[in-house]
Amino acid sequence: MPADDFAALAASFRQELLAHCYRMLGSVHEAEDLVQETLLRGWRGYDRFDGRSSVRTWLYRIATNACLSALAGTHRRVLPSGLGTATDDAAADLARADEVSWLTPLPTSQPAPHAEDPSEITVLRASTRLALVAAFQRLPARQRAALLLVDVVGFRVAEAAEFLGITVNAARSLLQRARAALAEDPPAEDDVTADPALDEEVLRSYLAAFEAADVQRLAELLRDGVTYEMPPIPTWFRGRDAVRDHLARRVFRQPLRALPVRANGRPAVATYVQDPEGDFRAHAIEVLETEGGLISRVVVFLHPELFPHFGVPRVLSGVPA
Repeated sequence: MPADDFAALAASFRQELLAHCYRMLGSVHEAEDLVQETLLRGWRGYDRFDGRSSVRTWLYRIATNACLSALAGTHRRVLPSGLGTATDDAAADLARADEVSWLTPLPTSQPAPHAEDPSEITVLRASTRLALVAAFQRLPARQRAALLLVDVVGFRVAEAAEFLGITVNAARSLLQRARAALAEDPPAEDDVTADPALDEEVLRSYLAAFEAADVQRLAELLRDGVTYEMPPIPTWFRGRDAVRDHLARRVFRQPLRALPVRANGRPAVATYVQDPEGDFRAHAIEVLETEGGLISRVVVFLHPELFPHFGVPRVLSGVPA
């Protein structure tokens, strides 16, 4: 196959490889780097590809081993809820902990009717939700790889064993231990079957209330037991009253703007704060998880460097929204 043909074919697997590397690493930046490395390795080595497996299988093998090499000696990525208990005190200390390896969000496209296989959309939405990706990070790297390859991507145990260079029995053992570990400490559940149209309605309401600095309207969009996290700040809040007080006390003290995006199969917003010159500068990516038409979880990633991954500008002009 000519190099140009291989590049076009490999590119068709880019999104699922990105999701796989993200589930392995918990970092969109590292996942994108490793997908690039995977495609480059595939292009360079395609003349040695013997065709005994599909190109997709071959690329997954390269990507999985690249991830395992990248994970050697690194710390697992976490969310604030994985480090300590929540508080309902809106005056709690909000010191940053930049030394922690924090989970980051994954940009995902807006699901369009008939544009993609609905089953693929469901798998992407369910398998990249933040609580589940955070749970994957608790597993040892090779257990994580076996679990993702078999239970998420759908490879046979024998194929996973070949990817990892181990026996089938060893792969079964990794898989069983990974499943048992998740069963002992299961990730928080959310409504992974939520109606996308309802999600969009919630997002529109959230954007309107956010840009109007309408704390009461925002609070009406929240469930009673809502959680609110702000990595790289370890402190996190639980409960509508605590979140409302935090928004009133800390967030809406300066003009803000927001743009709609999507992350981890969920509605999300890119938020901006106004600088002294009147422009709005990148502030955070907020991922909204919903249940029954209300927001059950908000994760505010205070990482402006994420904005290019989501295709939104770092700076907006001072023109009102």
